[in-house]
Amino acid sequence: MLKGVTHIGQASIKIHKNKIIYIDPFNIKESLNDADFIFCTHSHYDHLSIADIRKILKSDTTIIVPKEAEEKVKELNIKIISVEPGKFYSLDSIAFETTWAYNIGKQFHPREKKWVGYIIKIDQIKYYHAGDTDSVAEIQEIQVDVAFLPVGGTYTMNWKEAAILANKIKPKIAIPIHFGDIVGSKSDAQLFLNELLSPVEGKILI
Repeated sequence: MLKGVTHIGQASIKIHKNKIIYIDPFNIKESLNDADFIFCTHSHYDHLSIADIRKILKSDTTIIVPKEAEEKVKELNIKIISVEPGKFYSLDSIAFETTWAYNIGKQFHPREKKWVGYIIKIDQIKYYHAGDTDSVAEIQEIQVDVAFLPVGGTYTMNWKEAAILANKIKPKIAIPIHFGDIVGSKSDAQLFLNELLSPVEGKILI
């Protein structure tokens, strides 16, 4: 399930299967211009970075963003799909679902912005990227195979909250993200792994 999957840093994930998919590309080190699809969960600079997107962009790339972020990516002159949380979408060779992603008790990611996480189905495997979120009610019953969950705290759920969520939704593999660059550390990622219960397997990819 993790073949072709790379955690680039922060919340940035690359999935290289029959298509090349990036989620929240950030701190891209070299210009590869290889993206078939780019998914951005929201418009904060470490999740929707125009400079980083340009390094992976090609002429036929499709970018998927929440409606609130659509204006920000128009300058790229590529196909844009704007989305809302709690919807199903199908395009080309992949299908995906959007989930709610927002804060509880803090205002960094307000619910009314309608920012998202993504459940992307590739080769019958469901990959869930939570985006910047707390453990909100709308994601307590999702069914996925691989879950990328933020563990850094401050702007998102912390490692303990993320582990509780992982143990509840029971992906086959849970991968900590959103640590090491802005907030959170590798020790948060390890603490997250230590709290996971069978049958959930945890793995740090960076």
